[in-house]
Amino acid sequence: MKDQVLDIEEKALRDLGEVKDLPGLEIFRVSYLGKKGLLTSLMKRLGELSPAERPEAGQMLNRLKSDLTKRFDEARERILSRKEEGADLLDVTLPGREPFRGHLHPITQVALEIYNIFRRMGFKVVEGPEVELDYYNFEALNIPADHPARDMQDTFYVSDKVLLRTHTSPMEIRVMETQSPPVRIISPGKVYRRDSDVTHTPMFHQVEGLLVDKGVTFGDLKGTLTSFVHQMFGRETALRFRPSFFPFTEPSAEVDIQCVICRGKGCRTCKNTGWIEILGSGMNDPAIYAFVGYDPEVYSGFAFGMGIERVAMLKYGIDDIQLFYRNDMRFLRQF
Repeated sequence: MKDQVLDIEEKALRDLGEVKDLPGLEIFRVSYLGKKGLLTSLMKRLGELSPAERPEAGQMLNRLKSDLTKRFDEARERILSRKEEGADLLDVTLPGREPFRGHLHPITQVALEIYNIFRRMGFKVVEGPEVELDYYNFEALNIPADHPARDMQDTFYVSDKVLLRTHTSPMEIRVMETQSPPVRIISPGKVYRRDSDVTHTPMFHQVEGLLVDKGVTFGDLKGTLTSFVHQMFGRETALRFRPSFFPFTEPSAEVDIQCVICRGKGCRTCKNTGWIEILGSGMNDPAIYAFVGYDPEVYSGFAFGMGIERVAMLKYGIDDIQLFYRNDMRFLRQF
């Protein structure tokens, strides 16, 4: 047994010298000092020796166990000390673990692009309340209680005179009430209508624009919106103005752009017309100036409005508006 003890001691010291970390140190402990370790197994065989051999062998085993235990503790302290100092634990050759990085939602990205385009043209961004008074949402925009245009906007009412705004146009009235011309603003934000399908949601985002000054013409409106379309969709994108109706503009026009999917050749997206509606616009109806004290004989202007989701769907070729709100990372990571 004496030779076995010496062999175990030699092997244990060699193995301990090669240990570099705590997991390796635990393997060493189990192999030699554990319940089924080599040293423990030898101690269990002491009973097989003769009474004369037993004392010497026991002393050797106890000495070796004490020595290995002491060396084990010293190695553990040494490794822990290095860990605290950060030595030998950072392998700079390993590839880094890149943390997950979020990014702006596609609706926010498109909204910011719209804001920046109009800022470069001198428009100021203003925001207002989402819970609005009937006066600002309808009446002051030339939409009285019995006006059929109200039927076009299924409204969420909080009370008889309070509602969730159906567009951001109320900010046009609020700004004109407190500011003399010239006025050049865009008003972005959430709006609410009782509508839900692949192209509509009960809540969506809208940008309304307003310009009031002396000598403003329909040509200024066309030039402004043409510049916007070319900056948003590319200079090769054609657009057209179609006569339309809005209670607070006269004359009014819908703006269509060349289909971004088929480039005007005709497809299912554009219903084979080659054109897709993108926004509504028109010259300010003089009737709304009466609500804010502007002289319609002196000032003129125009207004326009667009859905941000609509612009994003056309820009990225998306055919279902609800994809924006499902929080599907497979969809959102594309932007």
